[in-house]
Amino acid sequence: MTTKLTPDAPVPALSLPLVGGGTFTLNETAPAHFTMVVFYRGHHCPVCKAYLEKLNGLAAGYAEAGFDVVIASMNGEDLAAQTVAEWDIGNLKVAHSLSEDTARAWGLWISRAIKEAEADVFCEPGMAWVRPDGRLYMIDISNMPWARPDLEFLLSKMPMAVDKGYPARGND
Repeated sequence: MTTKLTPDAPVPALSLPLVGGGTFTLNETAPAHFTMVVFYRGHHCPVCKAYLEKLNGLAAGYAEAGFDVVIASMNGEDLAAQTVAEWDIGNLKVAHSLSEDTARAWGLWISRAIKEAEADVFCEPGMAWVRPDGRLYMIDISNMPWARPDLEFLLSKMPMAVDKGYPARGND
């Protein structure tokens, strides 16, 4: 069973190995405004490739806006490294080996392969903006590969979130 996260409440712990070495640990990040965690289905997903390549092109804008960005999947180290080698995502931190339990704790939907190219088990897409103190500001969870928030539109809303102090919504 998946969990529904509450805006303005602490998010679950997240600590994952990174392609190329090191570890991404959410509670050790220090962004100016938000950590954006983008969960993707995995190397098998062409929609993920297009979406993350678009994010890669916007990475400098997100960094300038005060974001720390990481992408994460349930793929193991080898497949995540293959993703980095084959996709144009060199501006992004790529975390791997997300466990099913952690994916569920973040409210992600879990799918099982319906095609030979798919991983046996993988999470569906999701995105969260997490405040530096570990509280959830925004979350978008999908059960389908093609339903994802518009990255340019979200970046354009950054001034509203920060400069105008727009609060997290939906916490009741």
